[in-house]
This record gives sequence, C-alpha cells and structure tokens, in this order.
Amino acid sequence: MQWLMRFRILWGIHKSFHNIHPAPSQLRCWSLSEIGAPRWNDYEVPEEFNFASCVLDYWAQMEKEGKRGPNPAFWWVNGQGDEVKWSFREIADLTRRTANILTQTCGLQQGDLLALILPRVPEWWLVAVGCMRTGIIFMPATIMLKAKDILYRLQMSKAKGIVTTDTLASDVDSMASECPSLKTKLLVSDHSREGWLDFRSLVKSASPEHTCIKSKTMDPMVIFFTSGTTGFPKMAKHSHGLALQPSFPASRKIRSLKTSDVSWCLSDSGWILATMGTMVEPWTAGCTVFIHHLPQFDTKVIIQALLKYPINQFYGAPSIFRMILQQDFTSIRFPALEHCCTGGEVLWPKDQEEWKRRTGLLLYNVYGQSETGIICATLREMKIKPGFLGKASPPYDVQVIDDKGSILPPNTEGNIGIRIKPARPVTLFMCYEGNPEKTAEVECGDFFNTGDRGMMDEEGYICFLGRSDDIINASGYRIGPAEVESALMEHPAVAESAVVSSPDPIRGEVVKAFIVLTPQFLSHDKDQLTKELQDHVKSVTAPYKYPRKVEFVPDLPKTITGKIKRKELQKKEKGQM
Repeated sequence: MQWLMRFRILWGIHKSFHNIHPAPSQLRCWSLSEIGAPRWNDYEVPEEFNFASCVLDYWAQMEKEGKRGPNPAFWWVNGQGDEVKWSFREIADLTRRTANILTQTCGLQQGDLLALILPRVPEWWLVAVGCMRTGIIFMPATIMLKAKDILYRLQMSKAKGIVTTDTLASDVDSMASECPSLKTKLLVSDHSREGWLDFRSLVKSASPEHTCIKSKTMDPMVIFFTSGTTGFPKMAKHSHGLALQPSFPASRKIRSLKTSDVSWCLSDSGWILATMGTMVEPWTAGCTVFIHHLPQFDTKVIIQALLKYPINQFYGAPSIFRMILQQDFTSIRFPALEHCCTGGEVLWPKDQEEWKRRTGLLLYNVYGQSETGIICATLREMKIKPGFLGKASPPYDVQVIDDKGSILPPNTEGNIGIRIKPARPVTLFMCYEGNPEKTAEVECGDFFNTGDRGMMDEEGYICFLGRSDDIINASGYRIGPAEVESALMEHPAVAESAVVSSPDPIRGEVVKAFIVLTPQFLSHDKDQLTKELQDHVKSVTAPYKYPRKVEFVPDLPKTITGKIKRKELQKKEKGQM
C-alpha cells in the first residue's frame, strides 16, 4: 500500500494525460517525414544536439502521427505489484514540467551542476532529461553513498542543487553549512521535509510548456565520478556528444535495438551504464525501457522478471549472469529473451559457454569506461571469441599502444588507447573537471590511455588483460583502493593498510585489505576484529566498498622511499608469486 501511495501523484498525471495537450516540440535535427530513429554517419558531428529535443521529442511526434506502435517508452515495476507505463508523449510532457521546476522554481541556469542521487525510481529519468532540456549538468551517484562521499561530491563540484530521497536527506542537511554553493534541495518522497522542495507535488502543478535550449553538441551535459588508485574520485565531464553515440550506425549494431523491443539494463543509477543503457541507447531506437526497482539484488527476482515480462533484450554485468547460472536448474528458457549483452567487468569464457548451454542464448561482450561510453563490442554479426571483448566501435579508433603512444604489433601486450589526434571523438569525455593535471596524464601521444592493459589479434579483436591503475572491479562497481584505505585508517585498530583486488568465483573480484594493527589491538580476536572493520567501512563509505577479505600482516612491503608496493601484494593475491 505504501508503494501505491508513493506513486499516487505520478499515476494521477499518467491517468490525466488524455486531458493534457502536450507542449509543442522543438524539432530541429532532422525531417519527420521518414519513420525510424534519427541517425548520422559514424563520423558526422552536428553543431547542435540535444537528446531531449532531437530524440525524445522526435518519438513523441511519431506517436502523435500514429507512426509508432502502442508499446510504452518506459515501463517500471516493483516487488509490490506497482507499475508505471509512460509513452514518449507523456515523457516529453513530464520532462518539460521538470525543466520548469529546475529553472523557475529552483532558479537553476544552464551550466549549473545538480547532484542526482536516486534509486531506480521514475523520477530519475525525469530529472536527467529535464537537465538536458535546460542545459543543467547532472551528476548521477549511487544511493549507497555515505555522508562523507556526498560531501566530497558537493564540495568538489560546487553543485547548486541536489535531488535525492528522504533516506539521504538528513545526511545532506547535516553538511549543508559546509556546502555554500548548494542553493536548492529537491526531495522525492511521499513525505515533506523542512527546507526541501516536494518534487512530486511540483511536477503535478508545473507547466508543460517549455522550449528546449539549443545546446551545442560540445556543451557539457553530465559528470560521472570515477575512482582512481590515488586520491578520491575524479569528475569525468561529458558533452551532449555522449548522447549522440547511439545515433551512429556502428553503435546501433551493438544491440540492434528495434522499436518493438523491450530492453532491461541492470545498472546502478549512479553509473554511466544507467545513463546510456537505460535511457539514451534504447530511447534513441524508440524501444521500451523496462526497469525493476530492485532495491536489493535478488537473483530469483531477476529470473522471475525475465520469465514474466516480454523482455527480449537483457544487459548486465557478467556477475549477474554468473549468479543466474548458480541457481538450481539444468536448463531454462526465457520465453521472450533474444539478445544478451554484458560488460563492466571480465567475462569468463566458461560462463559464456555455460550460458549458451543452459539458456540456448549467446552472450555478447562490450567494453567501455566512465570516460568513454562503449569503446568496443562483439556485434551480433560477428563471431564470438571467448576471452575477447570484440572490435573497436566507431567513432573510436582503438589501438594497443606502448607508454609513449606508439602502436604495438598484433598479440603484444600494452595499453588500450583511443586515438584523439588529429580529431578527438565527440563521445569521449571532455576532461576531468577541475583537474587539468589528471586530464593531461591520460594523454599519451596521439591517444587517450584508458589505463587498461590488453592486446589485439590479427583480426582486430581486443583482449582485456587487467587494469594498470589497480582499480578494483567488484560486480561492476569500480572501487579505488585509496577510498577504502582512507576509511580503514579512521579506525583506531589500523596502523597501516593496503587494498587490492582478490579473485572471487562469483563477483570476479572483491576488495581485500592487508592490515597492520596498532599495538593495543594485536591481542584482539581476529575474526571479531575483521567483522568490526568491515562494519566500520560500511558505516563511513558506500557499503559496496567494504573489504570482503581481510588479512592481518606484521608489515607491508615498501619501496626505499616508503611507498607501499601494492603491485607486489596484488601479484601475491593472484598467485603470481
């Protein structure tokens, strides 16, 4: 009942759409005389582009002219039986209302930054597109963040606004005095809170009349916080060109989405995969975005959804497929499922083979980063090479390079690089905002150095060999060792710590901490202390970062200058020493 109440306002809007005349669309990017999603060639870059006006409003117009089928554009469900379905015309209306809230009620302007920290609820999509319509730069983040994580993001970005739930509102209030730039707070909740604007009430009363900005393709659109091995997360700033990627013919072939498809991409709302895989990519194709609220990861719920709903396109991290395979069945056939795609971490060949054997479906690999979107992929028309990511996806020219930026011959290990000279791909991030030194560090001759190691065979297939920067990738969550070490050092038992990745049969990798104890804790029970440290990390930073493995050591290997030899610990953990 609580969830039915939760969406009463949005359902009220949904049911009243027959009496609402949608605001005029600002369609400037192409002719509407032809049916089909808009497109450019792989290397054509329009001077102006805005996903809201050039894509969403296009499909809204197609619906108005009766040139798109009856399938919803957005289909949201939860575990309590609640359901939200919106057409493109309804999304266009709701996002215009949201745009008016952001500019008129909140006073935000083009170029201002807005933190977007919501779970998988429909309002996430409304706010993201509303930002695109107004030129406000949105910054998605996982709801698993703790107070110190949120404070860091608000202070670093100088965000002027935040949208979140009542779960995190008290944390935001506790730090508001330390964030002088923060001017407006929007709450997505059934309950009001002093000092916060009620988003759902405002959407219901806002005007649907709004003219989308004429954004340049290279104007900033979104910022993703991405982890590193030293320091705290960096702000990878993208232009509107990122949302142009699925309009390129080569990118369309990655999943070959059609207007009749129902696409489910399982991604945390804080990651670039959510922005691209649950919004930009499927809506560019004009298909249905399916979302399950799924507040807690539950393999059985995922399987039930694939059996119950007409989902024919499924996209998730390899660990999701691995966990499904661990369920007690020798074979399973999902009635509607046609195409499965995975990325975000290493896909093991044995899982690829087992998925095909037990479901009858192929599992296709893609590869990308927060800075890039999809870099390479195995297309449906390509043969699957176990252990390989696929081939470069235009507009990217991907090569394996040495540390000076020279292209290496086939089957030679090196750095995976993207050519940025003479022309920088429009879909590549603009910079690390506020950090020109880090931006310069990743430029290597004519290439952007992804920081990942790999090699390319004679056919152009790329094999991923590991991360040169020691980022830990656990179930698709990228975790910087420095963040975990910083949390551990706040506990009085920890004198020193070093965090590395550790192989795991389910998650691919997990966080492992090597810890040197302070003298007063040396006699403590190690099992009890392990749990205490794990709980401590969960309490001070996002819980997914906690060390699932802990090893107490008398000292840590160090260089002559006193730096911890993390590489040595990593090799030991992977059995290479």
